[in-house]
Amino acid sequence: MVNEYLSELGNDMAAAVEHLRKELATVRTGRASPALLDGVSVHVAAYGATMPINQLATITAPDARLLVVSPWDKSTLSDIEKAIGAAGLGLNGSNDGQIIRVPVPALTGERREDLRRLCRRYGEDHKVRVRGVRRDYNDMFKGLEADKDISKDDLDRVLKLVQKATDDAVVTVEMMVDAKEKEITEV
Repeated sequence: MVNEYLSELGNDMAAAVEHLRKELATVRTGRASPALLDGVSVHVAAYGATMPINQLATITAPDARLLVVSPWDKSTLSDIEKAIGAAGLGLNGSNDGQIIRVPVPALTGERREDLRRLCRRYGEDHKVRVRGVRRDYNDMFKGLEADKDISKDDLDRVLKLVQKATDDAVVTVEMMVDAKEKEITEV
Protein backbone atom coordinates (compact mmCIF):
# COMPACT_ATOMS: atom_id res chain seq x y z
CA MET A 1 0.00 0.00 0.00
CA VAL A 2 2.77 2.45 0.94
CA ASN A 3 4.64 1.69 -2.29
CA GLU A 4 1.53 2.54 -4.32
CA TYR A 5 1.28 5.89 -2.56
CA LEU A 6 4.97 6.57 -3.17
CA SER A 7 4.47 5.78 -6.85
CA GLU A 8 1.57 8.26 -6.95
CA LEU A 9 3.80 10.80 -5.20
CA GLY A 10 6.37 10.43 -7.97
CA ASN A 11 3.67 10.92 -10.59
CA ASP A 12 2.32 14.02 -8.85
CA MET A 13 5.80 15.54 -8.57
CA ALA A 14 6.48 14.75 -12.24
CA ALA A 15 3.15 16.36 -13.22
CA ALA A 16 4.12 19.59 -11.42
CA VAL A 17 7.49 19.66 -13.20
CA GLU A 18 5.89 18.91 -16.58
CA HIS A 19 3.39 21.74 -16.08
CA LEU A 20 6.29 24.11 -15.46
CA ARG A 21 8.00 22.84 -18.63
CA LYS A 22 4.88 23.73 -20.64
CA GLU A 23 4.59 27.17 -19.06
CA LEU A 24 8.25 27.98 -19.67
CA ALA A 25 7.92 26.91 -23.31
CA THR A 26 5.39 29.70 -23.84
CA VAL A 27 7.79 32.37 -22.54
CA ARG A 28 9.25 34.22 -25.46
CA THR A 29 12.99 34.26 -25.95
CA GLY A 30 14.91 35.95 -28.72
CA ARG A 31 14.36 32.88 -30.91
CA ALA A 32 11.25 31.77 -32.72
CA SER A 33 9.64 28.64 -31.31
CA PRO A 34 6.32 27.05 -32.28
CA ALA A 35 5.57 26.70 -28.55
CA LEU A 36 5.20 30.50 -28.37
CA LEU A 37 1.75 30.14 -29.89
CA ASP A 38 0.62 27.21 -27.70
CA GLY A 39 -1.45 29.44 -25.45
CA VAL A 40 -3.19 31.24 -28.31
CA SER A 41 -6.84 30.37 -28.83
CA VAL A 42 -8.72 31.33 -31.97
CA HIS A 43 -12.43 32.01 -32.23
CA VAL A 44 -13.30 30.55 -35.60
CA ALA A 45 -16.48 32.09 -36.93
CA ALA A 46 -16.90 29.32 -39.52
CA TYR A 47 -16.92 26.66 -36.79
CA GLY A 48 -18.63 28.76 -34.12
CA ALA A 49 -16.06 27.66 -31.53
CA THR A 50 -12.83 28.74 -29.86
CA MET A 51 -9.93 26.39 -30.52
CA PRO A 52 -6.18 26.32 -29.80
CA ILE A 53 -4.17 27.49 -32.78
CA ASN A 54 -2.26 24.21 -32.97
CA GLN A 55 -5.56 22.41 -33.72
CA LEU A 56 -6.14 24.63 -36.73
CA ALA A 57 -2.72 24.89 -38.30
CA THR A 58 0.84 23.64 -38.52
CA ILE A 59 3.33 25.97 -36.83
CA THR A 60 6.97 25.90 -37.88
CA ALA A 61 10.08 27.97 -37.21
CA PRO A 62 12.11 27.96 -40.44
CA ASP A 63 14.68 30.31 -38.89
CA ALA A 64 15.48 32.00 -35.58
CA ARG A 65 13.33 35.09 -36.25
CA LEU A 66 10.28 33.74 -38.06
CA LEU A 67 7.27 31.55 -37.35
CA VAL A 68 5.17 30.22 -40.20
CA VAL A 69 1.55 29.25 -39.53
CA SER A 70 -0.03 27.06 -42.22
CA PRO A 71 -3.79 26.68 -41.62
CA TRP A 72 -5.38 23.47 -42.78
CA ASP A 73 -8.56 25.35 -43.68
CA LYS A 74 -7.76 28.60 -45.52
CA SER A 75 -11.06 30.14 -44.37
CA THR A 76 -9.56 30.38 -40.85
CA LEU A 77 -6.58 32.44 -42.02
CA SER A 78 -7.86 35.85 -40.92
CA ASP A 79 -9.21 34.51 -37.60
CA ILE A 80 -5.80 33.02 -36.78
CA GLU A 81 -4.00 36.20 -37.78
CA LYS A 82 -6.25 38.32 -35.53
CA ALA A 83 -5.79 35.92 -32.59
CA ILE A 84 -1.99 36.09 -32.86
CA GLY A 85 -2.09 39.89 -32.78
CA ALA A 86 -4.52 39.94 -29.85
CA ALA A 87 -2.63 37.35 -27.76
CA GLY A 88 -0.44 39.95 -26.05
CA LEU A 89 2.81 38.34 -27.17
CA GLY A 90 4.04 41.37 -29.06
CA LEU A 91 3.76 39.44 -32.31
CA ASN A 92 1.90 40.40 -35.46
CA GLY A 93 1.56 38.21 -38.48
CA SER A 94 0.95 38.94 -42.12
CA ASN A 95 -0.78 36.54 -44.47
CA ASP A 96 -0.37 36.01 -48.17
CA GLY A 97 -3.62 34.11 -48.63
CA GLN A 98 -1.96 30.74 -47.92
CA ILE A 99 0.19 31.09 -44.79
CA ILE A 100 0.82 33.56 -42.00
CA ARG A 101 4.38 34.77 -41.46
CA VAL A 102 5.04 35.94 -37.91
CA PRO A 103 8.36 37.77 -37.47
CA VAL A 104 9.78 37.44 -33.95
CA PRO A 105 11.52 40.73 -33.09
CA ALA A 106 14.62 40.84 -30.91
CA LEU A 107 13.97 41.46 -27.23
CA THR A 108 14.92 44.73 -25.53
CA GLY A 109 16.95 44.65 -22.33
CA GLU A 110 13.91 45.73 -20.30
CA ARG A 111 11.71 43.05 -21.86
CA ARG A 112 14.38 40.40 -21.17
CA GLU A 113 14.38 41.38 -17.49
CA ASP A 114 10.57 41.23 -17.37
CA LEU A 115 10.67 37.73 -18.86
CA ARG A 116 13.34 36.61 -16.37
CA ARG A 117 11.12 37.80 -13.53
CA LEU A 118 8.18 35.93 -15.06
CA CYS A 119 10.25 32.73 -15.24
CA ARG A 120 11.28 33.11 -11.60
CA ARG A 121 7.64 33.61 -10.62
CA TYR A 122 6.66 30.46 -12.51
CA GLY A 123 9.46 28.63 -10.71
CA GLU A 124 8.33 29.85 -7.30
CA ASP A 125 4.71 28.95 -8.06
CA HIS A 126 5.76 25.42 -8.97
CA LYS A 127 7.96 25.04 -5.90
CA VAL A 128 4.88 25.94 -3.85
CA ARG A 129 2.93 23.36 -5.83
CA VAL A 130 5.59 20.69 -5.15
CA ARG A 131 5.60 21.54 -1.45
CA GLY A 132 1.80 21.26 -1.42
CA VAL A 133 2.12 17.74 -2.84
CA ARG A 134 4.64 16.98 -0.06
CA ARG A 135 2.25 18.32 2.59
CA ASP A 136 -0.65 16.23 1.26
CA TYR A 137 1.37 13.02 1.26
CA ASN A 138 2.92 13.73 4.67
CA ASP A 139 -0.56 14.25 6.12
CA MET A 140 -1.81 11.07 4.47
CA PHE A 141 1.10 8.97 5.81
CA LYS A 142 0.72 10.47 9.30
CA GLY A 143 -2.97 9.52 9.13
CA LEU A 144 -1.99 5.95 8.23
CA GLU A 145 0.33 5.85 11.23
CA ALA A 146 -2.40 7.26 13.50
CA ASP A 147 -4.77 4.55 12.26
CA LYS A 148 -2.05 1.97 13.03
CA ASP A 149 -1.82 0.96 9.35
CA ILE A 150 1.93 1.61 9.38
CA SER A 151 4.49 1.67 12.19
CA LYS A 152 6.33 4.72 13.51
CA ASP A 153 9.56 3.42 11.91
CA ASP A 154 7.81 3.03 8.55
CA LEU A 155 6.41 6.55 8.90
CA ASP A 156 9.89 7.98 9.50
CA ARG A 157 11.28 6.07 6.49
CA VAL A 158 8.42 7.18 4.23
CA LEU A 159 8.62 10.84 5.32
CA LYS A 160 12.31 10.83 4.38
CA LEU A 161 11.42 9.44 0.95
CA VAL A 162 8.74 12.11 0.51
CA GLN A 163 11.28 14.81 1.46
CA LYS A 164 13.84 13.40 -1.00
CA ALA A 165 11.26 13.42 -3.81
CA THR A 166 10.40 17.02 -2.91
CA ASP A 167 14.05 18.08 -2.87
CA ASP A 168 14.65 16.41 -6.24
CA ALA A 169 11.62 18.14 -7.78
CA VAL A 170 12.68 21.54 -6.40
CA VAL A 171 16.18 21.10 -7.84
CA THR A 172 14.65 20.19 -11.22
CA VAL A 173 12.43 23.29 -11.11
CA GLU A 174 15.42 25.50 -10.30
CA MET A 175 17.49 23.99 -13.12
CA MET A 176 14.65 24.51 -15.61
CA VAL A 177 14.18 28.14 -14.58
CA ASP A 178 17.94 28.81 -14.70
CA ALA A 179 18.15 27.29 -18.19
CA LYS A 180 15.24 29.41 -19.42
CA GLU A 181 16.73 32.57 -17.91
CA LYS A 182 20.03 31.82 -19.68
CA GLU A 183 18.13 31.34 -22.93
CA ILE A 184 16.36 34.69 -22.44
CA THR A 185 19.57 36.59 -21.74
CA GLU A 186 21.41 35.24 -24.78
CA VAL A 187 21.53 37.90 -27.45
